[in-house]
Amino acid sequence: MGSATVYTLIREGATLIQNADDVVEAVGSIDIRMVRQGSFDFAGEPVSSDVAASERSAVIALLGHAPVPVDELIRLSGLSPAVVQTVLLELELAERLDRLAGGRVSLR
Repeated sequence: MGSATVYTLIREGATLIQNADDVVEAVGSIDIRMVRQGSFDFAGEPVSSDVAASERSAVIALLGHAPVPVDELIRLSGLSPAVVQTVLLELELAERLDRLAGGRVSLR
């Protein structure tokens, strides 16, 4: 890191962190109301971690070996982005899904 970068950081109010106590001290002043609790969908509502079998089936039915944009899956399924992403993550963890460039996915 160049000396000009260090001076810029100091001018902008950077905090020197040398150990865990410094981190606790730095974040101790964060207003707890600003911290998000749990998972939320785009409407700000809590998202259930349970995906219905019908929702899972609807997403899987739209998948094939040809890559599909995730945004298109969300649009075609009519499901919330959180539900579609949860199903995709489940498939990926089961090694049944490939994530490709451009936000596309396909079944293996």
